[in-house]
Amino acid sequence: MNVFSTCWNSSRHKDGGAMCDEIRELGFDRIEASHGLALSMMPGIIKAVEEKRIRVEGVHNFCPAPIDVPGDAPDAYQFTSYRAERRERAMRLTQETLMVAARLEARYVVLHMGSIDLFKRRHATRPLERMARNGEVGTREYARIKGELVRKRYKLAPLYYERARETLHQLAEQAAKYNLVLGVEGRSHFEQVPGELEMPRLMEEFADNPHVMYWHDFGHIQRKHNLLLLNHDQYLKKLSPYMYGGHVNDVQWPSRDHRAPFYGGDVDFRSLLPRYFRRSMPLTWELSSSVKREDILHAKVLWDELMQQVPE
Repeated sequence: MNVFSTCWNSSRHKDGGAMCDEIRELGFDRIEASHGLALSMMPGIIKAVEEKRIRVEGVHNFCPAPIDVPGDAPDAYQFTSYRAERRERAMRLTQETLMVAARLEARYVVLHMGSIDLFKRRHATRPLERMARNGEVGTREYARIKGELVRKRYKLAPLYYERARETLHQLAEQAAKYNLVLGVEGRSHFEQVPGELEMPRLMEEFADNPHVMYWHDFGHIQRKHNLLLLNHDQYLKKLSPYMYGGHVNDVQWPSRDHRAPFYGGDVDFRSLLPRYFRRSMPLTWELSSSVKREDILHAKVLWDELMQQVPE
């Protein structure tokens, strides 16, 4: 099913209802209430839901945005932090998000699980992205730097993975009370948790729990594919048994994601969608606010044509 994230236009509105109406004009009648939404937007969204102008299919943690963090910062507090008070804050904010999701009659909540603290400010992946922009992917120097990154990450990862895993067990119990699905999102940076080898293991552990499933982000995983950190098709094949839905966005080489699909990006939607997805899954367009309205409208025509090839 087609869903549209409020991250595209929430910053341009003060009223949540007007934000929903603009999304409806694009041809979407379901939204994902994204991180970054101000608390003041909630009354308008609730009214739009009650008047059946929009349906809230899902919510992205943290929602509403934490009042103590300026701007849109979904990773300001992480379940994997070495500081216990920050982990506790992340848990409290997530509990609030679950309550908001239940109030909006949503079905899922997308989660970022965290990252490895010793990689400060995404410095681990950025050198690879810089080399990719310079046409150095596949060179000996690129392989050397990537190899160092891989070795360091897998030495440090177990502690952070375990923190994320323990948190997910706690949140799964609360999600069950609200009848929500927790969508564990595949992330864009190699230092983030879970990684491409950890995610299948984590999903297998929760395979019998209907409240924890995998959430695919086409743009995030394509960014790693572009850096030779994984293979997009093979990764999806491993995780397809645990799939709940995903974020739809394209990537302009090598790492500019949240672009409209089919606009010069690298994601092979025509191959991946029919093989690993179903039309009944929420497929949420998560686009940058810089994407133009007319580009979205044109992309949706192509998208709707492609969806006819996707199994029910």
